[in-house]
Amino acid sequence: MAIKVKVVERPTGDVSYVRATLKGMALTVKHLFDVNGRVTTQYPEEKSPISPRWRGTHRMLTTETGKARCVACGLCPTVCPANCIKLVPGEDEEGNRYPLVFEIDEFRCIFCGYCQEVCPEEAIHVGRHYENSEYSREGFVYDLQRLMDQSHPVCEMWDPEDPKGE
Repeated sequence: MAIKVKVVERPTGDVSYVRATLKGMALTVKHLFDVNGRVTTQYPEEKSPISPRWRGTHRMLTTETGKARCVACGLCPTVCPANCIKLVPGEDEEGNRYPLVFEIDEFRCIFCGYCQEVCPEEAIHVGRHYENSEYSREGFVYDLQRLMDQSHPVCEMWDPEDPKGE
C-alpha cells in the first residue's frame, strides 16, 4: 500500500483573516444563545452514568461471618506497582492466616486493578466509587475495617472473552 502525500500550497498574496475571525465569532455567538442544545448536569442531584469497568476506591469483601476474605497471602503488595499496600500477616490457633494490618494508601494508588486480578480469594476489589474527599492526607489511608465497611458496587474488570465490554 503506497502512502499518498497531499501538498497544500500556502497563500502567497495578501491574505485577510477577518473573514475567518468573523466566522469563528459567529459560531461562538450561535452556541452562546443556543438554549435547546445545552447539556448541563446538575451535580450532585444528577449524576452521569459511569462505565461498569471504572476503577475507583478499594473494597474488601467479607465472609458470611463478617470477617475479611483476605488470607494474607502477600500477592497484592507484591504485585502493586505503586507500593501502596501494607500487609502484615497473622495466624490464629487453627493455622488460618488473616491480615493483622491491611492498609491501602489511596494517594499512592494508581488504580491499576492488579491487586484485584491477583487475589486468589477475590477478597480485594476496586469499586465504582469516585467521590473521595477528605480534610487530611491520613484520611486517604484505608485500613482493613474501613475497606470492609465500603458498600459500593465493585468494578467489572476487562474480560478477554468480551474485548468490547458488551
